[in-house]
Amino acid sequence: MTRPTPGVPNWVDLGTADLGDATRFYTGLFGWEADVSGEEYGGYTTFRLDGRAVAGAGPLFGEGQPTAWSTYIATDDADAVAARVEAAGGKVLVAPFDVMYQGRMAAFLDQAGAPFSVWQPGTMKGADVFDVPGSLAWNELVTRDVEGTAAFYGTVFGWVAREISVQGLPYIVWELAGETVAGMQVMDATWPQDLSPHWMIYFAVADCDESAAYAQSLGARVARPPSELPIGRYAVLEDPQGGLFALLQGANA
Repeated sequence: MTRPTPGVPNWVDLGTADLGDATRFYTGLFGWEADVSGEEYGGYTTFRLDGRAVAGAGPLFGEGQPTAWSTYIATDDADAVAARVEAAGGKVLVAPFDVMYQGRMAAFLDQAGAPFSVWQPGTMKGADVFDVPGSLAWNELVTRDVEGTAAFYGTVFGWVAREISVQGLPYIVWELAGETVAGMQVMDATWPQDLSPHWMIYFAVADCDESAAYAQSLGARVARPPSELPIGRYAVLEDPQGGLFALLQGANA
Protein backbone atom coordinates (compact mmCIF):
# COMPACT_ATOMS: atom_id res chain seq x y z
CA MET A 1 0.00 0.00 0.00
CA THR A 2 1.61 3.24 -1.12
CA ARG A 3 -1.08 5.52 0.36
CA PRO A 4 -3.65 4.81 3.09
CA THR A 5 -7.20 4.04 2.02
CA PRO A 6 -9.57 6.92 2.92
CA GLY A 7 -11.91 5.89 5.73
CA VAL A 8 -9.50 3.37 7.28
CA PRO A 9 -7.63 3.97 10.58
CA ASN A 10 -4.00 4.62 9.67
CA TRP A 11 -2.31 6.11 12.76
CA VAL A 12 -2.49 6.32 16.54
CA ASP A 13 -0.73 8.64 18.91
CA LEU A 14 -0.53 9.32 22.61
CA GLY A 15 -1.04 12.64 24.33
CA THR A 16 0.71 12.22 27.66
CA ALA A 17 1.41 14.10 30.87
CA ASP A 18 5.00 12.77 30.94
CA LEU A 19 6.47 12.17 27.50
CA GLY A 20 9.82 11.06 28.89
CA ASP A 21 8.36 8.37 31.11
CA ALA A 22 5.86 7.29 28.44
CA THR A 23 8.78 6.82 26.07
CA ARG A 24 10.54 4.69 28.67
CA PHE A 25 7.44 2.59 29.19
CA TYR A 26 6.43 1.93 25.59
CA THR A 27 9.91 1.41 24.20
CA GLY A 28 10.48 -1.08 27.00
CA LEU A 29 7.18 -2.87 26.47
CA PHE A 30 7.14 -3.13 22.68
CA GLY A 31 10.80 -2.76 21.74
CA TRP A 32 10.09 0.48 19.90
CA GLU A 33 12.74 3.02 18.97
CA ALA A 34 11.93 6.66 19.76
CA ASP A 35 12.51 9.16 16.95
CA VAL A 36 12.21 12.63 18.51
CA SER A 37 11.42 15.53 16.16
CA GLY A 38 12.83 19.02 16.30
CA GLU A 39 11.39 22.10 17.98
CA GLU A 40 9.30 22.95 14.90
CA TYR A 41 7.18 19.87 15.73
CA GLY A 42 7.14 20.47 19.49
CA GLY A 43 9.30 17.43 20.23
CA TYR A 44 6.70 15.03 18.78
CA THR A 45 8.01 11.48 19.05
CA THR A 46 7.54 8.84 16.38
CA PHE A 47 7.83 5.29 17.66
CA ARG A 48 9.41 2.85 15.23
CA LEU A 49 9.57 -0.92 15.09
CA ASP A 50 12.65 -2.09 13.18
CA GLY A 51 12.78 1.37 11.63
CA ARG A 52 9.12 1.43 10.55
CA ALA A 53 6.67 3.93 12.03
CA VAL A 54 4.03 2.36 14.28
CA ALA A 55 2.70 5.14 16.55
CA GLY A 56 3.41 8.62 17.90
CA ALA A 57 3.42 10.55 21.17
CA GLY A 58 3.48 14.15 22.28
CA PRO A 59 2.88 16.33 25.33
CA LEU A 60 -0.52 17.51 26.50
CA PHE A 61 -1.41 21.07 25.51
CA GLY A 62 -4.67 21.66 27.38
CA GLU A 63 -4.85 22.08 31.16
CA GLY A 64 -6.73 19.19 32.71
CA GLN A 65 -6.47 17.13 29.54
CA PRO A 66 -6.11 13.42 30.38
CA THR A 67 -3.40 11.16 29.01
CA ALA A 68 -5.03 9.22 26.17
CA TRP A 69 -4.43 7.40 22.91
CA SER A 70 -6.04 8.85 19.77
CA THR A 71 -7.25 7.07 16.64
CA TYR A 72 -6.60 8.76 13.28
CA ILE A 73 -8.67 7.82 10.23
CA ALA A 74 -7.17 8.36 6.80
CA THR A 75 -8.76 10.88 4.45
CA ASP A 76 -7.93 12.58 1.19
CA ASP A 77 -9.73 15.76 2.27
CA ALA A 78 -9.67 16.77 5.95
CA ASP A 79 -11.74 19.90 5.28
CA ALA A 80 -14.54 17.89 3.68
CA VAL A 81 -14.55 15.53 6.69
CA ALA A 82 -14.85 18.53 9.04
CA ALA A 83 -17.91 19.72 7.15
CA ARG A 84 -19.50 16.26 7.29
CA VAL A 85 -18.76 15.95 11.02
CA GLU A 86 -20.65 19.16 11.77
CA ALA A 87 -23.52 18.21 9.46
CA ALA A 88 -23.83 14.84 11.25
CA GLY A 89 -24.02 16.38 14.72
CA GLY A 90 -20.38 16.13 15.77
CA LYS A 91 -18.01 18.86 16.85
CA VAL A 92 -14.77 20.18 15.40
CA LEU A 93 -12.23 20.36 18.24
CA VAL A 94 -9.24 21.31 16.10
CA ALA A 95 -9.95 22.67 12.63
CA PRO A 96 -7.93 21.19 9.75
CA PHE A 97 -4.37 22.48 9.62
CA ASP A 98 -1.13 21.61 7.85
CA VAL A 99 1.62 19.83 9.75
CA MET A 100 4.44 21.29 7.68
CA TYR A 101 4.79 19.10 4.56
CA GLN A 102 3.96 15.89 6.45
CA GLY A 103 0.20 16.09 6.06
CA ARG A 104 -3.00 17.77 7.22
CA MET A 105 -4.95 16.83 10.34
CA ALA A 106 -8.04 17.70 12.35
CA ALA A 107 -9.61 16.53 15.61
CA PHE A 108 -13.29 15.98 16.35
CA LEU A 109 -15.93 14.68 18.73
CA ASP A 110 -18.56 12.35 17.31
CA GLN A 111 -22.24 12.94 18.10
CA ALA A 112 -21.92 10.96 21.38
CA GLY A 113 -18.74 12.73 22.51
CA ALA A 114 -16.02 10.23 21.52
CA PRO A 115 -12.86 12.01 20.28
CA PHE A 116 -11.15 10.97 17.04
CA SER A 117 -8.89 12.54 14.44
CA VAL A 118 -8.20 12.37 10.72
CA TRP A 119 -4.93 12.38 8.83
CA GLN A 120 -4.59 13.56 5.24
CA PRO A 121 -1.18 12.23 4.18
CA GLY A 122 1.58 14.38 2.79
CA THR A 123 5.07 12.94 3.05
CA MET A 124 4.01 11.02 6.15
CA LYS A 125 1.31 8.45 5.28
CA GLY A 126 0.70 7.01 8.76
CA ALA A 127 1.84 3.70 10.17
CA ASP A 128 4.16 1.59 8.03
CA VAL A 129 3.22 -1.77 9.55
CA PHE A 130 0.15 -3.35 11.15
CA ASP A 131 -0.85 -6.65 12.77
CA VAL A 132 2.61 -7.81 13.83
CA PRO A 133 3.77 -7.85 17.48
CA GLY A 134 4.41 -4.28 18.59
CA SER A 135 2.12 -2.65 16.02
CA LEU A 136 -1.50 -1.56 15.76
CA ALA A 137 -3.91 -4.49 15.45
CA TRP A 138 -7.41 -3.06 16.02
CA ASN A 139 -9.37 0.13 16.69
CA GLU A 140 -12.60 -0.14 18.66
CA LEU A 141 -15.18 2.49 19.50
CA VAL A 142 -16.86 2.08 22.89
CA THR A 143 -20.18 3.93 23.09
CA ARG A 144 -23.73 3.87 24.47
CA ASP A 145 -25.45 5.43 21.44
CA VAL A 146 -25.36 2.64 18.87
CA GLU A 147 -27.97 3.94 16.42
CA GLY A 148 -26.74 7.53 16.49
CA THR A 149 -23.14 6.44 16.16
CA ALA A 150 -23.91 4.16 13.21
CA ALA A 151 -25.60 7.07 11.45
CA PHE A 152 -22.75 9.46 12.28
CA TYR A 153 -19.85 7.36 10.97
CA GLY A 154 -21.95 6.29 8.00
CA THR A 155 -22.37 9.94 7.03
CA VAL A 156 -18.78 10.96 7.73
CA PHE A 157 -16.83 7.98 6.32
CA GLY A 158 -19.38 5.79 4.53
CA TRP A 159 -19.02 3.04 7.11
CA VAL A 160 -21.66 0.33 7.43
CA ALA A 161 -22.35 -1.10 10.91
CA ARG A 162 -22.92 -4.86 10.97
CA GLU A 163 -23.96 -6.58 14.21
CA ILE A 164 -22.42 -9.90 15.17
CA SER A 165 -22.28 -11.89 18.42
CA VAL A 166 -19.10 -12.27 20.47
CA GLN A 167 -19.42 -14.82 23.27
CA GLY A 168 -23.16 -14.25 23.29
CA LEU A 169 -22.91 -10.45 23.48
CA PRO A 170 -23.71 -8.00 20.67
CA TYR A 171 -20.74 -6.49 18.85
CA ILE A 172 -20.57 -4.18 15.83
CA VAL A 173 -18.02 -4.38 13.05
CA TRP A 174 -17.55 -1.35 10.82
CA GLU A 175 -17.24 -2.14 7.12
CA LEU A 176 -16.17 0.01 4.20
CA ALA A 177 -16.69 -1.33 0.67
CA GLY A 178 -17.20 -4.77 2.19
CA GLU A 179 -13.95 -4.75 4.17
CA THR A 180 -13.82 -4.68 7.99
CA VAL A 181 -12.04 -1.53 9.18
CA ALA A 182 -12.85 -1.24 12.93
CA GLY A 183 -15.21 -2.37 15.68
CA MET A 184 -17.74 -0.95 18.13
CA GLN A 185 -18.52 -2.26 21.59
CA VAL A 186 -21.79 -1.35 23.26
CA MET A 187 -21.58 0.17 26.76
CA ASP A 188 -24.46 -1.39 28.66
CA ALA A 189 -25.61 -0.84 32.26
CA THR A 190 -22.64 -2.79 33.62
CA TRP A 191 -20.20 -0.10 32.46
CA PRO A 192 -19.33 2.77 34.85
CA GLN A 193 -21.75 5.65 34.28
CA ASP A 194 -18.95 8.21 34.41
CA LEU A 195 -16.96 6.51 31.63
CA SER A 196 -17.13 8.57 28.45
CA PRO A 197 -17.37 7.15 24.91
CA HIS A 198 -13.90 6.58 23.50
CA TRP A 199 -11.79 4.79 20.92
CA MET A 200 -9.72 1.89 22.29
CA ILE A 201 -6.36 1.00 20.72
CA TYR A 202 -5.22 -2.64 20.49
CA PHE A 203 -1.55 -3.49 19.94
CA ALA A 204 -0.55 -6.94 18.71
CA VAL A 205 1.65 -9.07 20.98
CA ALA A 206 3.08 -12.58 20.70
CA ASP A 207 2.04 -13.55 24.25
CA CYS A 208 -0.70 -11.56 26.00
CA ASP A 209 -0.06 -12.91 29.52
CA GLU A 210 3.68 -12.38 29.31
CA SER A 211 3.30 -8.85 27.89
CA ALA A 212 0.70 -7.87 30.51
CA ALA A 213 2.96 -9.07 33.31
CA TYR A 214 5.93 -7.24 31.83
CA ALA A 215 3.86 -4.05 31.46
CA GLN A 216 3.07 -4.27 35.18
CA SER A 217 6.77 -4.51 35.97
CA LEU A 218 7.25 -1.30 33.97
CA GLY A 219 4.60 0.53 35.99
CA ALA A 220 1.31 -0.26 34.24
CA ARG A 221 -1.96 -1.19 35.93
CA VAL A 222 -3.96 -4.12 34.58
CA ALA A 223 -7.52 -2.83 34.08
CA ARG A 224 -8.76 -6.12 32.59
CA PRO A 225 -6.62 -9.24 33.02
CA PRO A 226 -5.84 -11.48 30.05
CA SER A 227 -9.05 -13.07 28.74
CA GLU A 228 -10.11 -15.18 25.80
CA LEU A 229 -11.94 -13.90 22.73
CA PRO A 230 -12.80 -15.82 19.56
CA ILE A 231 -10.08 -13.87 17.74
CA GLY A 232 -7.45 -14.44 20.43
CA ARG A 233 -6.41 -13.36 23.90
CA TYR A 234 -6.53 -9.75 25.10
CA ALA A 235 -5.92 -7.54 28.13
CA VAL A 236 -6.62 -3.88 28.91
CA LEU A 237 -3.87 -1.86 30.57
CA GLU A 238 -3.39 1.61 31.97
CA ASP A 239 0.05 3.09 31.39
CA PRO A 240 1.91 4.91 34.21
CA GLN A 241 0.30 8.23 33.22
CA GLY A 242 -3.22 6.76 33.01
CA GLY A 243 -3.51 6.13 29.26
CA LEU A 244 -5.69 3.11 28.44
CA PHE A 245 -4.73 0.67 25.69
CA ALA A 246 -5.14 -3.03 24.98
CA LEU A 247 -2.98 -5.99 24.02
CA LEU A 248 -4.16 -8.58 21.51
CA GLN A 249 -2.63 -11.99 20.90
CA GLY A 250 -4.10 -13.43 17.72
CA ALA A 251 -5.72 -16.85 17.88
CA ASN A 252 -3.00 -18.25 15.61
CA ALA A 253 -0.10 -16.72 17.56
